[in-house]
This record gives sequence, structure tokens and C-alpha cells, in this order.
Amino acid sequence: MSLKIRMSRGGAKKRPFYRIVIADSRYPRDGRFIDRVGTFDPMLAKDHPNRVKLDLDRLKHWLSMGATPSDRVARFLHAADLAPKPAIPEQTKKNLPKAKAQERLKAAEEAKKAAEEAAAAAAAAPPAG
Repeated sequence: MSLKIRMSRGGAKKRPFYRIVIADSRYPRDGRFIDRVGTFDPMLAKDHPNRVKLDLDRLKHWLSMGATPSDRVARFLHAADLAPKPAIPEQTKKNLPKAKAQERLKAAEEAKKAAEEAAAAAAAAPPAG
């Protein structure tokens, strides 16, 4: 049985409220859980003291039992000095142009830079006469 520390969604439509729970990884997100160890209210301001509430003793217990936190919960645990900061995954590069388009852009930039340098050199040279 692999234990997860994750959030279970509650609240009304467009008014989310999350419970931080210990659950078997096979259970559904809002389904059965083993223990409730905190809450998260994203509707409150980031500096509000009731935005994230954690039961630190229970969390320490479950972490010692081998429970692994989800990414978001790992951030909360890092803020409470219970776990190391989670690694931020590298973003995909799908929004960038493809290789040939990047080559064309680079060539256009170089041509523009060369034209500017030639114009600057022509302006700096004294007129012959």
C-alpha cells in the first residue's frame, strides 16, 4: 500500500476548498482517505494565516511511515520546514519555433546587424572630396 499526502477537493462550484489527507494512491481524489492532516483555502489571501493549516505532528508521523507528498503539498511542507523544496520540472519547448524557423530568424538578425554596422561605418567615414 503506497501512501500519498494529497489534497481532496471540497467546497462549492468556483469556491474551492481542499483538505490535505493521507490516502492510498489507488483511492479516488475525493474518495476514501486514512487521515486528515490539514486544510488549504485558496480563496484567502496568500499572507492570511488560515490559508494553509497543517497538523505538524500527524504529518511527521505519516512522513516517517513512508507517505510521499504530491507536488503542491510538498511546497506546503517545505514552507513548514518539514521537507526539502520540490524540484521544479523543466518546461517544454513546444511554444518555440521549430529548428528551421529559428535558423531563419537568426539569419535575419545577423543580416540586420550587418546592415546597421555598414550604415554606421558609412556615416563615420569622412566624405571624399
